[in-house]
Amino acid sequence: MNLFDTIQLGEPVVHRGIVVTPLFPRRCPVAEYLTLDEALPRGLRVTETSEAGSVPELVVANPLAEQVLLYDGEELLGAKQNRILNVTVLVAGKATLPIPVSCVEEGRWRHVSPDFASAPHISHAHLRRRKAQTLAAAPLARGIAQGEVWDEVRAKAARMDAGSPTMANADTFRAHGRRLRKLEDAFPAAPGQSGAILALGDDLCLDYVSRPDAFVRLWPKLRAGYLLDALERLDAPPAPPARVEAFCSGLDGALGTRGPSAGLGADIRLRGPGVIGSALALDSETIQLSAFTSGEGDRVGRIARPSRRR
Repeated sequence: MNLFDTIQLGEPVVHRGIVVTPLFPRRCPVAEYLTLDEALPRGLRVTETSEAGSVPELVVANPLAEQVLLYDGEELLGAKQNRILNVTVLVAGKATLPIPVSCVEEGRWRHVSPDFASAPHISHAHLRRRKAQTLAAAPLARGIAQGEVWDEVRAKAARMDAGSPTMANADTFRAHGRRLRKLEDAFPAAPGQSGAILALGDDLCLDYVSRPDAFVRLWPKLRAGYLLDALERLDAPPAPPARVEAFCSGLDGALGTRGPSAGLGADIRLRGPGVIGSALALDSETIQLSAFTSGEGDRVGRIARPSRRR
């Protein structure tokens, strides 16, 4: 994809070995949409498919005239068990549709609420990477990533000594909430920012949305997921600029496979030298983009870093 026709890198922020590079849009956004956290108080509902429920699928009902963006990896709390979104979904106004999800609370299957609430975090990057790799060939297939997701939730909790009576991913975030809050002030959103690249050593993650007003609402949740991974690697040597540039070069040259999305627009699966990712496109506009290092032989390339945003 032509990454740098859409996005411009800002100056990286480095703190305790964590490197976060802000991303800024090169074009004015066209599509309008609300985020999940904006839409829920206004009447959007996410529910189980039926009283019996279905682990890999939920239903979203949007009574609003506005489109709503549900972001890849957003966690939904309640109902019969907590889930995360497998893909980004742009929900049309006045629409009801099924959405593919994965369970992140293996030890519960009983109702605690009729509807889902929004978690204050998006899944940590390593979980999202494992999910993306599993779903690369069939992003809308139900259930095929569940084993990988459960394995990562368990492994993360074990590594971080976070107990949970229901093996809930959210309990790992809660167990380390104080440590996360101590780090978050080092990484505020910049005016006009529309995305970010997290670099923890050789592991990188990119997230982008087309609207800065949407990003500013998503950023605290994305940042929580980023920092949960960072807690395991604090004060390690920070990734050099060349590592971020190599990642961006791989993504800029990635091949895209276009297919149907779970809602509006087209789902695009990306694979390039050492990178894997996905995007949601509506008409000719990239609405959302997520990408991760894939560990498949990165090819180092050089990209000129702009000194200022245009």
